[in-house]
Amino acid sequence: MENYAIILVLLGIMVILSALAEKQTLSSPIVLIIAGIGIGFLPVMPTLQIDPEIIFLLFLPPLLYDASFNINFPAFKANINTISSLAFGLVFLTTAGIAVISHYLIPGMTWPLSFVLGAILASTDAVAALSITKSLNLSSLTNTILEGESLLNDASALVAYRFAIAAVTGSAFIWWKASLTFILLLAIGAITGIVIARALGIILKVIRRHTMAVLSLTLLAPFTTYLIAEELHGSGVIAVVALGFTMSRLSSTKFPQGIRHESKTIWELVVFMLNGLIFILIGLELPIVVKHLTSNQMLIYAFYALILTLVAFLIRTLRVFIQRKNLLHHFNHPKLQNTKRAIPESILLSFQESIIISWSGMRGIVSLAVAIGLPEVLENGEVFNMKNDIIYITTVVVLISIIGQGLILPVIVKKLAKQVV
Repeated sequence: MENYAIILVLLGIMVILSALAEKQTLSSPIVLIIAGIGIGFLPVMPTLQIDPEIIFLLFLPPLLYDASFNINFPAFKANINTISSLAFGLVFLTTAGIAVISHYLIPGMTWPLSFVLGAILASTDAVAALSITKSLNLSSLTNTILEGESLLNDASALVAYRFAIAAVTGSAFIWWKASLTFILLLAIGAITGIVIARALGIILKVIRRHTMAVLSLTLLAPFTTYLIAEELHGSGVIAVVALGFTMSRLSSTKFPQGIRHESKTIWELVVFMLNGLIFILIGLELPIVVKHLTSNQMLIYAFYALILTLVAFLIRTLRVFIQRKNLLHHFNHPKLQNTKRAIPESILLSFQESIIISWSGMRGIVSLAVAIGLPEVLENGEVFNMKNDIIYITTVVVLISIIGQGLILPVIVKKLAKQVV
């Protein structure tokens, strides 16, 4: 009962701070994280440990559904090559890059543990980036790529994490088996989301005059879809994204304007509350994890976290600019022009857009939830080594990326905008 009271108080604080931050033209995610850190260090504040299951079951489905429902699907489809390169290729590349650096940088970090840490830090949280830059008038192309990446990259990061955990127990990593598993996860998830959306569309069409029933079912759908997909050993993330895409297309033609308007208002409220609470919870985690480490360990691991944040940023920047070069090459290729393989000029990345997308690779609540969810004991009975170390490093990386990159990102956007003018 005490935790529920704390959550209610935190929600109230979040609402007030969000309003004040907007009034003062401050970044609400950064304000909320700093507030969470301050609240966590208060002597009267009891320990409020983040439950990973709560993150994956309560936070992810509605946030993913809302983002996929509202994204411009034609623009998403047109930029699927760039989005896939970031959501899939970059995630696995970042996992490997961080694994290599952490293995040689951090004492005691074995190869399996290094890949676990790499998988944890591989996915970005574009929600944080978009929350910080929402008033900066980013181009529609930048928004589409960041939103599209955030919809898909959690799925690939969680798959990488699954195989990394298996490696810790001594299981051999087989490339073809891992690739097949990844494809099956995506396929089962996508099919589950589409089938549920179609079935839900039929039901909602029958009861479309009953506003409360329609709104209730649309609110329940993301959670149900996520659970069903996971139960079928598919990707719950991809299932919810597929649900959002399909429901968006159905609602635009099948449902009355009044219901669409009310549904939008409700989802805006849900997303506002969940996003705000997430940032406070991220801040609250730091006072919890530092209790398990000495002052010397905290300083050394904070340094490691800074290095890994820079490594992730450099890998992302390199991948974004390679993608920009590839797009320009295909656009200018004489044999591809005036063919079906030709790409439109609208999806080409400018230098400014490439910089912004590179800098927007912030780590967030999913990385933190996965780290906290590391098992205490492995299936073979052995203790999971360096769990607290990994949680602390992850927490610091998340804080550095959101606060550090978040404070600098608006400055970069404004300077690049002046260059264009």
